[in-house]
Amino acid sequence: MTSGGRDASSSLNDHVELTPPDINPYRAGNTTVPYVSTFDSGLAGPHAMICALMHGNEISGAIAIDHLFQNDVRPIRGRLTLAFANTTAFAMFDHDRPYDSRFIDEDMNRVWGAGTLSDQKRSIERLRARALAPLIDTADSLLDLHSMQSGDRPMLLCGPSRKGREFARLLGGNAAIVADVGHANGVRLRDYGQFNSSESPRTALLAECGQHWASTTAETAIEMTYRYLLSLAMIPPDLADPYLQKGPEPDHWVEVTDRVIPQSHDAFFVENFLGLETIAKAGTTIARDGRREIQTPYDDCVLIMPARRLTPGQTAVRLGRKRHFEEHHVT
Repeated sequence: MTSGGRDASSSLNDHVELTPPDINPYRAGNTTVPYVSTFDSGLAGPHAMICALMHGNEISGAIAIDHLFQNDVRPIRGRLTLAFANTTAFAMFDHDRPYDSRFIDEDMNRVWGAGTLSDQKRSIERLRARALAPLIDTADSLLDLHSMQSGDRPMLLCGPSRKGREFARLLGGNAAIVADVGHANGVRLRDYGQFNSSESPRTALLAECGQHWASTTAETAIEMTYRYLLSLAMIPPDLADPYLQKGPEPDHWVEVTDRVIPQSHDAFFVENFLGLETIAKAGTTIARDGRREIQTPYDDCVLIMPARRLTPGQTAVRLGRKRHFEEHHVT
């Protein structure tokens, strides 16, 4: 193992290679909600929704939606809705302080629980989520575009049920398919309402397209949008083909089984983990938390989205095991 220690996060790339797009032309949209536009083909088909800027500093998704607008991408069946979520935070994005515009009052990707949306608390993020929710309630399918602190291989977070895994597999591409149940400190948009019910046909995917501000992340976000629309037969193949990276079809997914939550302020990874590393042997130390060693619980343990800095009470990394699509799972 290489030595990373307490300063492991300092080697990660914070350089902003991307330029935030000008989304002001899309403010009026054509719905009752600012920065949301819907295009109806007039033919039968699903209502698909693509969302960007759930976090105001994750600008690759905004670049992808801007690309769809600039190239007049329209559905050949069903309806397509394009939404910019936390536009207030996005307006504050600063190349020199790119982490500061993640949100204004609270993480918008933790407010999608029924109780949170209906309570009396007012925040920039809850007010915006409440405005968006009626439109989201009409969507048959949703793609939520995100980026992450480190790692260059994209991920599709598909939720715990079979429908999510199969829909992620249908998209294809190089993205790792990760099945998890979300976060304990709030409900993500991907897990909102019927998206998270195995009894409902409605589907949602959260796409982690790469490191926050790498140029390749925007390219991946654009590719994700085309794969998504192509999987729903809402665009012709020849329109998508120039943006699709060729590669083997996914044959497995990763089931998240555990999460590591530090208890002390003296917690750190023993290596510069970037995510999706497979640790071959059970009992391998991956982090230290004060005097406690944090070890892998089984062979071939996959590390999912390790945090840059380990904070008491917050998830430092999720642990998962690979499952092949041929294996039987009831959910």
